[in-house]
Amino acid sequence: MRAATRDRYGDPDVIQLVDLPDPTPGPGELLVRVRATTVNRSDTAARSGSPWINRVVHGWPRPRQRVLGSELAGVVVGLGRGVDGYAAGDRVVGFVDGRPGAHAELVTVPVDGLVAHIPDGVSFEDAAPAMEAGHYAHACLRVTGVGRGDRALVHGATGAIGSTLVQLLHAEGVAVTAVCDRLPPGRGSLLTELGATTVVDLGNGDRLDRAGDGFDVVVDATGHLPFATARRLLRPGGAYVSSDLGRGGQNIALSLVGPLARALRRRHALFPLPRGDADLATHLVDLMARGAYRPVVDRTYDLADIRAAHAYVDTGRKVGGVVVRLPVAD
Repeated sequence: MRAATRDRYGDPDVIQLVDLPDPTPGPGELLVRVRATTVNRSDTAARSGSPWINRVVHGWPRPRQRVLGSELAGVVVGLGRGVDGYAAGDRVVGFVDGRPGAHAELVTVPVDGLVAHIPDGVSFEDAAPAMEAGHYAHACLRVTGVGRGDRALVHGATGAIGSTLVQLLHAEGVAVTAVCDRLPPGRGSLLTELGATTVVDLGNGDRLDRAGDGFDVVVDATGHLPFATARRLLRPGGAYVSSDLGRGGQNIALSLVGPLARALRRRHALFPLPRGDADLATHLVDLMARGAYRPVVDRTYDLADIRAAHAYVDTGRKVGGVVVRLPVAD
């Protein structure tokens, strides 16, 4: 199979397209021919090894895993022992974080993980960005217990996690204020279409204080809104959640005292711990089938241009997901 690999940390030039042996599905696994994958911030951080914590996670002095990529949409071509509910030819969407990656023509996927059938009418390219952002966004929603009638602010709302959060919160009946650095040209109504009731476009002259205050939840979806700033946007007892560790891992430290502050009805920080299982995958694709969740796709590249996809994600300007198409097998 053809795969995009890297054997050292660095810029996108470290990525090489090579031929690797085809994987074999083990018990409880699907073998999927990948038709579309994504390049996200996790991929570029793992490729570059920056910040330093990525080298602790992915290997020192060289990365342990050659093939990156956590998200995929494709066709089942093989079944491991004990697999039920799937058959060769099924279209599936999945997430394989921590395993040999999806930037390859073939990948094995555990059926008890984040994998589900792609709904009718949804293309491989539109399905591919659904799971990584979906499971992080769902973790943010779940840790706060936010629900119908509450108010939430999402900072970094045009990113993959942020745009997913806007939709998942809206689906739960939460009034969403979406804050972004700049809406892309020609997509000025994107966030209201996704369900935001108020949009604050910082790149167009808006100020964060225009968002108001008294929010039940403030979610930092990109790591650019520290608790010290978010705190004044919250009501007493309100929760701050970030998908990022924060400078020096401060969001983890703050979350350790979060339960006590919450019990005392003080503004507090919580840290989401994502879980990935088939039930969550089914929930996300059900939302897609109902039209309540559609991953935002910024750009699409071919596998041969995956270095360019990494370089674009490195700019920090992507809106939603960046998709990589793989060739159809002969």
